[in-house]
Order: sequence, then structure tokens, then C-alpha cells
Amino acid sequence: MWKTPIASRRALKRSPDRFGCRHTQKENVLSELHKFLFDGLPVRGMIVRLTDAWQEILARRASNTSTGPYPPPVAELLGEMAAAATLMQSNIKFNGALILQIFGDGPVKVAVAEAKPDLSLRATAKVIGDLPADARLPDMVNVNNKGRCAITLDPKDKLPGVTPYQGVVPLFGDEGEKLGKLSDVLQHYMLQSEQLDTTLVLAADDKVAAGLLIQRLPVKGEGNLEGTSGTSQRDHDQANEDQIGLNEDYNRISILASSLTRDELLTLDVETILRRLFWEEKLLRFEPQAGLLGPHFACTCGRERVAQMIRGLGVEEADSILAERGDIEVGCDFCGKQYRFDAVDAAQIFRPPTDQIPGSPIVQ
Repeated sequence: MWKTPIASRRALKRSPDRFGCRHTQKENVLSELHKFLFDGLPVRGMIVRLTDAWQEILARRASNTSTGPYPPPVAELLGEMAAAATLMQSNIKFNGALILQIFGDGPVKVAVAEAKPDLSLRATAKVIGDLPADARLPDMVNVNNKGRCAITLDPKDKLPGVTPYQGVVPLFGDEGEKLGKLSDVLQHYMLQSEQLDTTLVLAADDKVAAGLLIQRLPVKGEGNLEGTSGTSQRDHDQANEDQIGLNEDYNRISILASSLTRDELLTLDVETILRRLFWEEKLLRFEPQAGLLGPHFACTCGRERVAQMIRGLGVEEADSILAERGDIEVGCDFCGKQYRFDAVDAAQIFRPPTDQIPGSPIVQ
């Protein structure tokens, strides 16, 4: 017999030093992803902590002189999306980008987080108008219940005529009620699209974006956002749908996972979280992924790409901008990083390849 989950959890919470837990948040650590299975049970889990990658996303936006930093509620939403996209990308076998989008009829017109198979990630949001400091998901993107969440799988090597897979769900529940948290939306999505019980805990501040995912394993084969086709897919879906909410092992572990607080997720290390939540369970741990093998920031923008764009403007247009402003400034529409080219840089762009000179030593 297993102990009452909530009672067990509260007991641990009253004695936080029982396992010698650390309570201070690590500084300047690499982002990391941890995967694990519950031994003998049809349940898997993952924890992601985005630190340096998340801080780079915020720093690029904050340094943009045209936009400035994201409002705190938007930054929190975007951090949760970045963590969720990383977890979902890690949960599937797909050679391409997973793109998580939230869009609707509020001040936040669209928010996007993209994660690739190598766990490189980026995120952005377009905000029009002011937001109160305590704005929640409905206030930002679902004012009139018209908000949507889309998950797109964009293959890396698309064949001609192949379109990306996309699933779209509204930002309200079965009774039309507005969903207040991103985790609620994504759990609803997984039930609708994959027929899999899923528990998500997400949180973000200006230092860390983190997430915990617990999921019941598919009844047959490997659950995958890509899906399959034909009768086998229908049988697969029906078998999973028949198990929704019925697996006692998953339900017990889900209750434990759901008791994790925002502050705990943001401030405790992974080892402490797993001990606190699942100390009565036997976990099979995989090697943690960090550094270039783990979650890391990457955007497709770059100084050379911007130089090519300026070259496309032509010498006369570039000289006109330089005469008016003193330099040419271009910002990435996605990450917000700004690239500046002075007169020397611009001259080098239009100089023949065989006659190049060193560019400006200014670090951009």
C-alpha cells in the first residue's frame, strides 16, 4: 500500500532538511535536462532547467533600444513556453523543429518558443499595448476567449509537397472556461491529440525557466506527436483513450508532481526536487544533458546574414542611411539582437572579396 500522497508530501515539506537539501539557487550554471522512468510502472518524467539559455533570451530583448525588455508577465509566459517546448521536443523522436505558439485577441498578439532536436532553442513575443503587472494568460492572449495554442512540427529535410504537422487547441476547457495557465492548455492538448495523461508544472522568473513533465506511457508502441496513419493509428488512439484517468500508478505520481510549488521548481536543484517528490518511488535515471548536449540558446540571425541584407540594399541606399544616421542598425525580428555597421563596416561589405580590409574592432 502506498501512503497518502499529499500527507507524505506535507511531511517532507515540514522537514525540508531531512535529506540535506540545498535551498539556494545555483548561479551561472548551464541549462540542463534530466530524464527518468519509474521502475516497473508505465510512467516517465523529465525536468528541465533553463538558466544561461533563458538569460540570453531575456538579455537580447532587453538590450534592444527599440523594444526594451519584456513586461514581467510576458517574460514569465515566454519562459514557461521555452521550458515546455524543450520538454516536448525531448519527448518525441522527430528530426525537425518543434514550434509552440500562443496567439489570440489580447495585448500579446503572439508568443513563440522553438526547440530543435539538438535542444537549441529561442523564443519571442509581440506585445501591443500595456499590461498590468499581475496579468495572467487570459488577460494577455484570451480576452474574448478566442486565443489558440498551436504546436507545429517542421521537418528538417522536408520533401517537396510535405507540409509541417500542426495541432491547434483553444485556450478554454471542455466547458468553455478560460484556462488560466499554460500548463493547463498543454495538458489539455496532450489529452486531445495524443490521448495521454500528462502532468506539467511550469515556472519562470528573470533567472530560471523550468518545467517538470510526468506522462503515462502509451499503451501500444511509442506515442509521438507525429502520429501514424490508418487503422493502426486508430487502434493506438483508442487503446490510449481507454486508459485516460484510470492508471492508479500514474494518478499517484501525478498528485505528487502537482504538489511542486513555483518557488521550489525555480530555486531547488533537480536532485532535491526528485528526492522530495518521489522518495518512495524507484527511479531509473538517464545521463543528464547539459552544455551543447543539453538545452542551449541559438538563433538563426548573425552579423554575416545582416551584411548580406545590406549588400542587397546597394551602395547608394547604404550611403544614404549612413549620411542620415551615422550607422546602419538592424535588429533581429525574432531574438531582438541588434547589429550595427559604421561607415568602415559598410565600405567593407561592398568591397570586392579580393580587396577586404579588417572591419571595425567594436564588439557587436
